Amino acid sequence: MAKNNNNETGVINLIGPGTEITGDIKCNGDVRIDGILKGNLTTRGKVVIGETGMANGEVICKNADISGKMEGKITISELLSLKPTSVITGDIITSRLAIEPGAKFTGSCNMSGTANSFGEPVKDAEKK
Repeated sequence: MAKNNNNETGVINLIGPGTEITGDIKCNGDVRIDGILKGNLTTRGKVVIGETGMANGEVICKNADISGKMEGKITISELLSLKPTSVITGDIITSRLAIEPGAKFTGSCNMSGTANSFGEPVKDAEKK
């Protein structure tokens, strides 16, 4: 299986198991969370929350695969994939959503439009 790494910098940032970070993170590369993040995460890359990972705060990114726990608002400019072990509590704004059987989601989901590169919804005036 080919690995497609389309982030701008080629950098993958890792929060490993047993690591807890409190505070906001802003970066351009991909981020993988197998530990705990208490704070907001903004990246132009992909976010992966592993089965042991937990994020509590707002996540804004291009794509995301979630297998762990997420509490807070998620804004994705392209594709959000919720894996069977994921537990999501919060609101979702995304262009595309894939939910596998077993995933748990409590909150609202808005797929009414596209989002810009930082995951923010594009207003009607910006679409033209």
